Amino acid sequence: MKVYNTLSRKKEDFQPLEEGKVKMYVCGPTVYNFIHIGNARPMIVFDTVRRYMEYKGYEVNYVSNFTDVDDKIIKKAVEEGVSAQEISSRYIEECKKDMADMNVKPATLHPLATQEIDGMLEMISTLIDKGFAYPAKDGTVYFRTRKFEEYGKLSHKNLDDLQAGHREIKVTGEEKEDALDFVLWKPKKEGEPYWESPWCQGRPGWHIECSVMAKKYLGEEIDIHAGGEDLIFPHHENEIAQSEACNGKIFSKYWLHNGFLNIDNKKMSKSLGNFFTVREISEKYDLQVLRFFMLSAHYRSPLNFSAELMEAAKSSLERIVNAAENLKHLKKNAKHEGMTAEEEEIWNGSGAFVEKFEKAMDDDFNTADAIASIFELVKYSNTRVNEETSVELLERLYNRLGQLCDILGIILEKNEEILDEEIENLIEERQAARKERNFARADEIRGILLNKGIVLEDTREGVKWKRA
Repeated sequence: MKVYNTLSRKKEDFQPLEEGKVKMYVCGPTVYNFIHIGNARPMIVFDTVRRYMEYKGYEVNYVSNFTDVDDKIIKKAVEEGVSAQEISSRYIEECKKDMADMNVKPATLHPLATQEIDGMLEMISTLIDKGFAYPAKDGTVYFRTRKFEEYGKLSHKNLDDLQAGHREIKVTGEEKEDALDFVLWKPKKEGEPYWESPWCQGRPGWHIECSVMAKKYLGEEIDIHAGGEDLIFPHHENEIAQSEACNGKIFSKYWLHNGFLNIDNKKMSKSLGNFFTVREISEKYDLQVLRFFMLSAHYRSPLNFSAELMEAAKSSLERIVNAAENLKHLKKNAKHEGMTAEEEEIWNGSGAFVEKFEKAMDDDFNTADAIASIFELVKYSNTRVNEETSVELLERLYNRLGQLCDILGIILEKNEEILDEEIENLIEERQAARKERNFARADEIRGILLNKGIVLEDTREGVKWKRA
């Protein structure tokens, strides 16, 4: 299996640190609102990487955090007049709901930054003791970027050419020894959540959080660290500097990054009005369609999102699901149990598509080519089965198709048809829940209907529905 390592800028043979085991850390979202489709791409991509690793027999310890203390969370809390914890807890639950609807498996562990403060204080203290960090007069603690000689090795940036441009709150340059030094700990502002530290009452910088959580739950050395391309610099670069300066070991052997997601060939932004949450997409499409769309291109390629491409993904996915339904239908009415000699040959011939699938996935998780091999298997099956086909062959082909689809997180089971009367009753219950301000139940009902292929549209004339 070959993976493209951002660190070396080339494909490398994958060799885990420990035989048969993979330690993998993926940066999770900052939870201040519903996740957007840009957040969804790494979730789907690296969930698929994990699934393929497990298919290959690896035991994967998959850790993905939630950043639950951040300027955006605090801003949202102030706007709503509630605590930052209330905001983060609310949107962690919403995020988990969206992840489940995208068929993203829960991580082995989803640590929260706020529950790992002691580890952060310990790592910062170690960095100060080793001379890699220093406290300023106001209690801010900075990392001495230039002291870490390999700084820039991930982003391939030259230290002298870099300018200070970080996610942290800007402070006056006089407090820093060097403009490139970045924040490990910062003083609280009025009304902000804070923790006690040897330097001041404050909270951690963004970068230290992931370093500490990866170390605690995976160890000082890990196999894979992954995330969006936008995290390479400064976030992942700073993680490497902190972790390796503190632990004296290589932090992660392989670094995997997914490409950007554009909307109608433009960068997604609220100001352009092309910003979509996963929840908004779920009102128009089953999120299996979103997942299929995300995997239809190589994960390192930039991906363009549009209504036309989503419709194409929907049609393609339906072809696969319909083929599976056909196999199930034929099996239900099949006259013969065991395979004939001719059917043995058909079965053996289908193995070629598994080999193609594995070859694609072994080449840096090329899901686009893997999907192409599934379509070849679909065509092969469709043209070789009929009412005379045995139960055994139909079942084997169905299971083979299902196994490959499961690696990609694609669900083959079609939702059972729901009657118009049941739909109207559920809509009535949803309206009643909304009047009682029980929005959780209202959302749940919308989800139930969507899972059965029913799309709701709230209009001035009332709720309209259609079969997706």
